[in-house]
Amino acid sequence: MAATTTLKLPEELKARIAPLADSSSKTPHAWMIEALEAQARLAEMRQSFIGDALASAAEVDAGGALYAMQDVHEYIISKASGKAAKRPKPASIAKSKPRTSSKTKSRSC
Repeated sequence: MAATTTLKLPEELKARIAPLADSSSKTPHAWMIEALEAQARLAEMRQSFIGDALASAAEVDAGGALYAMQDVHEYIISKASGKAAKRPKPASIAKSKPRTSSKTKSRSC
């Protein structure tokens, strides 16, 4: 079931939307619904990506395995081209302090 919402658009934006909707054989309403859906999907994907990155950083900070970029790159290229490939081995890297900079702590979506 659809919920009713009122949007107050600036006249300039409304004037820009009308021909764009018309050129894609849609009503301005349908065009705006599609645009809102696309932006919501992008925002959700961005939040998921950031969440995954923060979880990966926490895993590394907790002593998780690290891999040399070149080894991973070669593995992916081999697999993508259909060749047999050995999985990369974790790299031995000296432990460093966990990231606690203000940039890492204050990130938000």
